[in-house]
Formats: sequence, structure tokens, C-alpha cells
Amino acid sequence: MMSDARVPLEHQQPYGTAYAQMLEKVRYEGAYPTREKADETVRLVLAGLGRQLTGDERADLAACLPVEAARVLTAQIPDTRPLTGWAFVKDLAGRTGASLATTRWDTGTVFSAVAAHAGPDLTTRILGQLPSGYALLFGRAELTPAA
Repeated sequence: MMSDARVPLEHQQPYGTAYAQMLEKVRYEGAYPTREKADETVRLVLAGLGRQLTGDERADLAACLPVEAARVLTAQIPDTRPLTGWAFVKDLAGRTGASLATTRWDTGTVFSAVAAHAGPDLTTRILGQLPSGYALLFGRAELTPAA
């Protein structure tokens, strides 16, 4: 990281303003004690989403996110076997050792910030691509057609 000699080291940020604002949103809404915990959570959940999302929706979402978040999302190789929303939460919990409740909270908090960046139209397209169970994680109702 390059440093700016005009700004004291303790006030320098290792990331851009847009990502810092995203982290503050996640930190506040998720009630995380530090920006570092929010950053860890964002990176974990976005990496998981990057393993699920493909095609135009993946590229369009990356274009909407702050560059640091987009890099995490696009650095992942999409999984050949898509996970339902609940399986996604269980997979992340297994990777981190966190409880299912904590992982569900983390996922919903990050997906809320992602949806704010993506906007309603792209979020709808993303949900259309993913298996069932993601709408609730994005803070939307999971609507199913009547039989």
C-alpha cells in the first residue's frame, strides 16, 4: 500500500470511500463492533455469492459494487452445483465455524448492502438466477406461483 505523507498513518484507509461507506452501512446494520469485523463479514459473504452467481448478473453486480467488493465477488470460481439459500448459509457456516443463526444474520446484512448498490431491477434479476431461498436473505418476500 502506498502511503500519503500528508495524512497521518493512523488516519489512512486501505480502501476507497465507496467501500468504506459500504462497510459503515454493514457495521451499523449488522451491529458489528468494528469496521474490521464488518470487512471480514462482507468479504466472506461476497466470496460465497461469487461462487453462486454467473453470467450477466455477476458482471452487472460487480460493476455496481465498490472495486474492493467487486474483486472479492469476481475472484471466485462459480460452483457447478448451485446452492439453495439455506444451503448457502449452511455452507458459509461450515467454512467459518460460526453458528447458523450468526451466519444467517451476516448474510442478510451484507445482502442488504449489496441490494442497495445493485438497485431493485438488478436484485430481481439476481434472484431470478439463484435457486430458491435467497429472496429472504436479500430482505424480500419469497413468492411462489400458486399450484
